[in-house]
Amino acid sequence: MKNMVSENVQNIEISGIRKFYNKVVKVPEAVSLTLGQPDFNVPDKIKKAMINAIMDNKTTYTSNAGIIELRCEISKYLRDEFNINYNEEEICLTVGGSQGLLSTFTALINKGDKVLIPTPAYPAYESCVKILGGEVLNYKLNDDFSINHEKLYEIIMKENPKIMVLSYPCNPTGAILTKDDKEKIYSLIKEKDIVVVTDEIYSSLCFEKEYYSIAQYKDIKEKIVLVSGFSKMFSMTGLRLGYVCADSKLMNNIMKVHQYNVSCAPSIVQWGAYEGIRSCLGDVEYMKNEFIKRRDYVYKRLIEMGFEVNLPKGAFYIFPCIKKFNMTSDEFCEKLLNEAKVAVVPGSAFGKGGEGYLRISYCCSMEELKEALNRIENCIKK
Repeated sequence: MKNMVSENVQNIEISGIRKFYNKVVKVPEAVSLTLGQPDFNVPDKIKKAMINAIMDNKTTYTSNAGIIELRCEISKYLRDEFNINYNEEEICLTVGGSQGLLSTFTALINKGDKVLIPTPAYPAYESCVKILGGEVLNYKLNDDFSINHEKLYEIIMKENPKIMVLSYPCNPTGAILTKDDKEKIYSLIKEKDIVVVTDEIYSSLCFEKEYYSIAQYKDIKEKIVLVSGFSKMFSMTGLRLGYVCADSKLMNNIMKVHQYNVSCAPSIVQWGAYEGIRSCLGDVEYMKNEFIKRRDYVYKRLIEMGFEVNLPKGAFYIFPCIKKFNMTSDEFCEKLLNEAKVAVVPGSAFGKGGEGYLRISYCCSMEELKEALNRIENCIKK
């Protein structure tokens, strides 16, 4: 029976995030700070637009790339908000950012191709690459989760990778791409024949005034694939709508995979996002400001408890260090779950570079955060 399953699939495991979440559901009294699910509802205008789409019978297939109206609005949004330039023909709507990532990797990776992935990082990157027979090359980050450019350059010179993954704002660390990072990576990519896959699903939740992305450079556009979406932006996690942006040569091949995989993204959700991107950006700004308040509270409490922790500058995660407790991240999280009834994610779920840390998601109410942090503090004192 084992031989009936692909060796590539056998060699990957279920996400460490979900694995720990499955333990959490068995402790119903636990306060869970595990999943990246905003506690805000989908904006009412988006709900109404989806209902209207159903009533107007806009429930058929769309084009493979998605409705032109939404792709034009995404193009305008990226240009106005982030100084990123893709026209509507260079944008494809996908079933969440996850399908966008897998379609992109499938279009790019041959067996044995080397892919640079940061560690710690969202676990799907490594799993997607392994499923497709690619070889993962981890590049470690500095203690503040910034890029160690010297080590990155050494790996590139030695291993000659085909693809490099960037993920900013970052899950799990909350780090963002700095201007210096952007400029140094640009110099590398301009010099080397590398495709950058930049996952910017949390771009609308960048807490800094300036936003930096490698996709802002026009002269290396043919080497960049940007993946983003609406799951976090409009709290549409279960509605599954993302998008991929790429130069036409890359997009034509990504589209082949996308077409045979899902045909198109859900039609009514596309119409909902179309309304959202035109009239609900105020809701996004409100949500972002609430996350900043929660971040500041969680950061202050963790510092007061004696944790070593960096201030997140985007997304809705914080990644404190637990190395001084002389426990693995799995052991520490098990202890919190069983004794404090608080669920957080072991840093090991995010690769080798995540060991010695834990991920706290602060996309829940302030009341829940206060209760959870009180419990963590009491557990540590014991």
